[in-house]
Amino acid sequence: MFQIGPYQFENSLVLAPMAGVTDAVFRKLCREQGAAYTLAEMVASKKQLWESKKSSTRHVDPNDPEPRAVQLIGTDPQELAEAAAWQASQGAQIIDLNMGCPAKKVCSIAAGSALMSDPQRIAEIFQAVSESVDIPVTVKTRTGTDAQNKNALQIAFLAQEHGLKAVSIHGRTREDKFSGQAEYDTIKSVKQAVQIPVIANGDICSPEQADFVLKYTACDAIMIGRASQGNPWIFREINHYLRHTQKLAEPSLLEKRETIRRHLLGLYELYGDTHGVRIARKHLGWYSQSMPGGTDLRKQFNRLTECHQQLQLVEDYFNRNIKSN
Repeated sequence: MFQIGPYQFENSLVLAPMAGVTDAVFRKLCREQGAAYTLAEMVASKKQLWESKKSSTRHVDPNDPEPRAVQLIGTDPQELAEAAAWQASQGAQIIDLNMGCPAKKVCSIAAGSALMSDPQRIAEIFQAVSESVDIPVTVKTRTGTDAQNKNALQIAFLAQEHGLKAVSIHGRTREDKFSGQAEYDTIKSVKQAVQIPVIANGDICSPEQADFVLKYTACDAIMIGRASQGNPWIFREINHYLRHTQKLAEPSLLEKRETIRRHLLGLYELYGDTHGVRIARKHLGWYSQSMPGGTDLRKQFNRLTECHQQLQLVEDYFNRNIKSN
């Protein structure tokens, strides 16, 4: 169990914010499967983008279980402070600041993990945002900008000094992007040095790895990102392993059918038929990786342009495979 501000969580598993992935539909599925805390996709701090069509699906969802967390990305302290205050007025209960995204289009404007090279700017952002809202503020970082400049500890101290309530750290530098293996020594050293909760992130793809990272770093929680794509069940599998040191059986085909169907229906409702069909393709692609004949299913699915066609294809697939089993 860990805590962010007044919010206590029933376990130590967090769903990472992932652009284009962790919308309200996916967050709900992961909460049902055992994620104690989920973060929404990052939202740009620029005021003119608050009401854009793309941002409209990323705002606070009043149907989300509490606490409702919104992640902001930007570089201007006052702009971020205004965005945080606006999100809080819309129902956000935690504001997370993105200083960990390594994407080129983000770093090219000195946002995301590029900010880690400017601790003075980070301190100004922490102060401005903390003073603008009366809800918990947290931050997600990387270990540093590159292997020679790992300053996650400095950033964590700044976060603590300015009243932030938690820091999440991905065990790679900005330069690493997602290559190589995550390292946890930096995260461990941060946890040993600060009093605020520390959440470990990076390459946590199995119950065994989750158990190792929690024990090795002594962190308060772990954050699951890419391993949850097409696999929301990973949260219950990790929870079961942490409690019983035993692996849980994989979900049945019947359960997979129901989960995928609900996921697709939720996407069509959230994004509308046209955009929902496109968004559904990547999610089905992830689900299909662990399914028999998944490659053929994905290829057929990607050619379809109507919601009912996608649903029918998935239904037919499971009917065939459930009968053969």
